[in-house]
Amino acid sequence: MIAIQIEERVTTVDGSIVRLRTRRITLPQLVAATYLMVAGGPYGLEEIVGQAGYTGAILILLLTPLFWSMPTALMVSELSSALPESGGYYAWVKRALGPFWGFQEAWLSLLASVFDMAIYPTLFTLYLARLVPALGAGPMPIVVGSLVIAVCTAVNLRGAGAVGMSSVFFTLALLSPFAIVIWKAAWLPAAPVRETNAADLDLLGGILIAMWNYMGWDNSSTVAAEVERPERTYPLAMTVAVVLVALTYVLPILAVRHLGIAPSDWSTGCWAGVARAVAGPWLEIGMIAGGMLSALGMLSALILSYTRIPPALAQDGYLPAIFARRHARTGAPTVSIVVCGVGWCLALNLGFSRLIELDLLLYGLSLILEFVALLVLRIREPGLPRPYRVPGGLAGATLLGLGPTTLIVLALIRNGNERVGPVSALTFGLVLVAGGCLVYVASRLVVRRSV
Repeated sequence: MIAIQIEERVTTVDGSIVRLRTRRITLPQLVAATYLMVAGGPYGLEEIVGQAGYTGAILILLLTPLFWSMPTALMVSELSSALPESGGYYAWVKRALGPFWGFQEAWLSLLASVFDMAIYPTLFTLYLARLVPALGAGPMPIVVGSLVIAVCTAVNLRGAGAVGMSSVFFTLALLSPFAIVIWKAAWLPAAPVRETNAADLDLLGGILIAMWNYMGWDNSSTVAAEVERPERTYPLAMTVAVVLVALTYVLPILAVRHLGIAPSDWSTGCWAGVARAVAGPWLEIGMIAGGMLSALGMLSALILSYTRIPPALAQDGYLPAIFARRHARTGAPTVSIVVCGVGWCLALNLGFSRLIELDLLLYGLSLILEFVALLVLRIREPGLPRPYRVPGGLAGATLLGLGPTTLIVLALIRNGNERVGPVSALTFGLVLVAGGCLVYVASRLVVRRSV
């Protein structure tokens, strides 16, 4: 797991050349970082069991990766190995569809980050408040959340290699309580469990929650330029991560089913109660600590991902050149990391809750653009070296995006009644999407005037 040090020469936007001695992300580190960007452990699966029962939950968690995760992972494997550039999906869409759509891809991703990144410090604080209740009251959640972002920002300032190494630690640590639950349950006699009545099942609701818990495979692409041998590492990392996520989702649920806990008893946060029932208060505390580590690890890994987009935009003239600056020793985009970190701290004051409709709209549209880029590049650049290629030729590349697109449309229809203030979340999201067109035009005008 030792990160490889490689000296590289990078040309900045002002034409100067900087030698960077960076620690590259290795295969185990990329697997761990991807795991955190996507899953962060089985936390958040509770409602799937409550809505779909044990049998339904296990089927959903086994089938959803086939139609949602694997297509995205295969797409990321091909494009990251063919175009291992900083900015990842932004670079793919720009090359395939032109600068306008590339900018929209970056806009959608950064906009979604404002909503997404507020949730992880909040989750950390919620878990911490179960141990120290005073930290969950008054202004303390904002203070604690800001400190969490500051810590994860500091880790990212040490470079991609440091984040990769910490991701391995976070992944192993947060999964330890679940490993103990599985081990303890295996030695206990099986208890009968009453499955949920068919009339009370909400399978589509369970599928939507599973989509959340299997979402984010493309986030790892933005650091492709900092990965050791990306043409080989990405296909392996995506495959291992998909299997790891599925196993760490299904096995703990099977263990709890073995204990005979009724599906109706499952609700958000019930893992701590399960741990207490299996091994006592000490494992309950360990499970709560695992939730805190999960929030920390996911936040740190996603900072690694999102902060590689502004430097790519700066290189293309959409942002001031200062955003492209990198630390001479670590290679970290320092200005981007600090500015994004401050922005996410300010977002905590807005009190954003995770709106499924809004997040799925922003993420879903960006994901569809990536599948379109895969197909267009197959047509326009058939000779592009592709160390890994999605099987099935042009037809395979075309069909690959059908499953994720269908699920995104179903999710938008299912949650069409979510609201942001006086308007629907869908309407609000479309306004934000349209804002990307206006910002693109404004940025082009500014660039022209500065030339």
